[in-house]
Amino acid sequence: MYKNIIISYTPHMTSLSISELRADISKAVKTAKKNPIEISRHGEPVAVLVSPSLYEKMMEAMEELSDIAAFDEAIKRKDESIPWEKARKDLGLA
Repeated sequence: MYKNIIISYTPHMTSLSISELRADISKAVKTAKKNPIEISRHGEPVAVLVSPSLYEKMMEAMEELSDIAAFDEAIKRKDESIPWEKARKDLGLA
């Protein structure tokens, strides 16, 4: 059920201060294509630089988890349900 939302987990992120990022932003962007980079200000994390493909995977995973949570919540309710065959017919899928 959850296999479609598993994404590669990167256990270690490179960490850069804002000053280090400013000094060589092109290198940081190149590094972020492979691994996320945590950006910090005064030692506190303030942002993460990630590749567009990883960002997309994360957004898809969040949407999938939201859908799963909504489904689980709907199952908990004891509302009257509509049989699948009727729903298919009503939606013109039959």
